[in-house]
Amino acid sequence: MTAELTVFDSPEKLGWHLAGEILERARVALRKRRRFLLGCPGGRSLQPTYRALARRAAEANENLSHLVVVMMDEYLEPDGKAGFANCPINAHYSCLGFAFREITGPLNAELPADHCVPDNQVWVPDPADPELYDRYLQEAGGIDLFLLASGAGDGHVAFNPPGTSLDTETRIVELAEQTRRDNLDSFPQFRGLDDVPTHGVSVGAGTIARLSREAVLVVTGAHKREAAHRLQLATAYDPAWPATVIHECRNGRLYLDRAAAEA
Repeated sequence: MTAELTVFDSPEKLGWHLAGEILERARVALRKRRRFLLGCPGGRSLQPTYRALARRAAEANENLSHLVVVMMDEYLEPDGKAGFANCPINAHYSCLGFAFREITGPLNAELPADHCVPDNQVWVPDPADPELYDRYLQEAGGIDLFLLASGAGDGHVAFNPPGTSLDTETRIVELAEQTRRDNLDSFPQFRGLDDVPTHGVSVGAGTIARLSREAVLVVTGAHKREAAHRLQLATAYDPAWPATVIHECRNGRLYLDRAAAEA
């Protein structure tokens, strides 16, 4: 299968449209009295969508008490026991911290208390038992809509580096150097490459393809033209550019802005 392509005039217009899709699907889940699982990346690509989601939810006084924010990865630090632990939530690069600052915080700020996303409905993989994340997501019925982004330099999706096989599940990953360099732009408070963690816990390409009911990959900005080009050329998963997993997802869609889509 090949993901359907749509090009928007700007990241803001893309974000406004995608936020509307999210809320439409969340309303259906609410009417059916079930949770709505939204897979989310940290970083810059989806920020216009998250901002639009907060505005649109406030304008419509949406009830999002059933929304579950499923973070796709988290940075790790050594825990002193030859293992790893999630980085502190107050670290500027924490994906869990990002979820509260950039997703549920703005969403909840303008909603009545009984319409807010509860804190315990923000999920992140546990490095002590990464495999449990996939089982937990499967038992929850899968991810209703997975929002994805592509690394500019190597096509990583979540922390999955080039060479990742399509059957990978949630696991601890050693971050590729290019992925770490891309994250210098995503988190400008890093002073240099040595500040960027070397490991993370991440959903796998298989997690995304197998456990999502629907997926949208967002690529915006002139700096991601190569990523957009690679994704448009692909018709199936290419391990050399893991973001091509979008072509293996049910109801997969590729959303670009004009700056990224220009040849």
